[in-house]
Order: sequence, then structure tokens, then C-alpha cells
Amino acid sequence: MCDFLHAELDRAGVEPGELRALDLGAGNGIMGEQLRKLGVAFVVGADILPEAARAAGRDRPGTYRDYHVLDMTALTADQRAMLGEYRFNALSCIAALGFGDIPPACFRTAFNLVADGGWVALTIKEGFLTDSDTSGFAGLLRDAIKDGSFEVAGSRVYRHRLATSGGPLHYTGMIGRKRADL
Repeated sequence: MCDFLHAELDRAGVEPGELRALDLGAGNGIMGEQLRKLGVAFVVGADILPEAARAAGRDRPGTYRDYHVLDMTALTADQRAMLGEYRFNALSCIAALGFGDIPPACFRTAFNLVADGGWVALTIKEGFLTDSDTSGFAGLLRDAIKDGSFEVAGSRVYRHRLATSGGPLHYTGMIGRKRADL
């Protein structure tokens, strides 16, 4: 996804170092590490699990400027103000949408923390983009694209990994720009 993001940034004439990124569902920091390698110096991680923060600190120390363990669906006024002070202009959310780990309300809150015109990189399992989706993401993303809140610059389907059954899990990766709050 970082290569995909880099290509879209390059097409738009944006240097990665200009980004102030929120890595939602940061886990142990794989995406944060890749963003840093891309040249994004300002990366803040957020996850609801304290174990994720410990894993990121253990596996990828120094990757994040800050790493917050918090529930984006229930931010306090102080947490909202603190996150707002980062002045994010980018959001990444990789391999965490649709499974209940990050519900639509959580993604909406994070998306709305990004400045209008900011970059969004996300991946989601293909099944969560179909009409039979029960996670809420198909409707959320469809509506955001339709009303212009999320302008997709590029979209790709790729094999994320093999499922425990041995079959492939396909995801859709999207890179786009936030144009308005959800």
C-alpha cells in the first residue's frame, strides 16, 4: 500500500514528508514502519488494544511520534482536542476494517480528524464492499464516494494472504483524498 500511496502522491506532486499521518488500527506498527521508510516523518499510531502498543514498542521502537491506546468511538473531550492538535493530513487503516476491530463509527471519527484535502490509504476485505455486507462499511464507503466526501484516486484488488482454509483472501486497497467530514 505504501508503494501505491507513493505513486498517487507523486502524481499529485506531494512529497511524503509533507504528511502528518494517523495510522488507525496500528497494531504492531507494520504500516507505520512502511510510512516512515516512504519518508513520512510524522506518524502517530492509534489502537484500542494495549497489547498492540506494547508490540509496536517492542517490534518497531521509534516508528511512531506517539502511540495512543484509545477508543475512537468514545473519545473524551481531552482526547479529541489532543488528537486535533496533531493537524493530521493523512490517514492509514490497513487490514483492520470490517471485522469488528474497527467499526464504521471508529473509522468515521478518524477520517474526520484529517484535514480536508488530506490523503487516505485503506484496505478492506472484498466481501465488506458488497451489497450483502453487514459490517456497515459498504454503505459508508459507497455514500462517502457518492457524496464526494472521499475522492478515490486509485483502487486495486490484491491477494492479502491465504485464509486458514487455504484459499486466498482478496482485499481492495484505496488511496484517495478526504474532501469533507463523514
